[in-house]
Amino acid sequence: MNKQMNIAIDGPAGAGKSTVAKLVAEQLSFLYIDTGAMYRALTYAALKEGVELTNGQALNHLLNGLTITLQHEKSGVSVLLNDEDVTEVIRNKDVTANVSLVSSHESVRLEMVERQRTLADKGHAVLDGRDIGTFVLPDAKLKVFLTASVEERARRRYEEHQAKGIVSDLEQLKNDIAKRDELDSTREFAPLKQAADAIVIDTTTLSIPEVADSIIELAKERAI
Repeated sequence: MNKQMNIAIDGPAGAGKSTVAKLVAEQLSFLYIDTGAMYRALTYAALKEGVELTNGQALNHLLNGLTITLQHEKSGVSVLLNDEDVTEVIRNKDVTANVSLVSSHESVRLEMVERQRTLADKGHAVLDGRDIGTFVLPDAKLKVFLTASVEERARRRYEEHQAKGIVSDLEQLKNDIAKRDELDSTREFAPLKQAADAIVIDTTTLSIPEVADSIIELAKERAI
């Protein structure tokens, strides 16, 4: 693929965006940009510093003093916050419970979007998030919207927690995911929304490789 191609993968929590995006980027030798990890890093910093999460101005001030780096290695993507490796800690329950609130502030999203666009401008890239195709990269060559039932998304999250030794309740996860869907899709600025020209893939009964293969084929078609 000689011409620059950016692939936007959007969808709700637990739809498989990050896992699929990583695999697609790896198979196509594209840069993978985990936009969700960037918001999680800010949320972690805000909780650590005691910044009021409902105060968008304070959060944006904090963000302006942070360097968030997505470091690509053979083992995957590490997230560095001012040179501190926060790859694992930004996935904890406190961050997960508050990242939607932090990311809902317009000033925060505008700053993050500028950083994400700068990264994407460097070459072929795969970005996953909730507003990539509608706001971050509205001119992306390929836009995909992944979805799955709440039950399936909760089951996946439950299995992830079990694999990491995290105690969780399946019913509570269902409630948490449904709540996050509501928060993400109803926020005033750049909400979770399917782009009009996005291709929808229901991942409920599909494996990660199957979803990735579908996107890779679409990317190859768009590159012709």
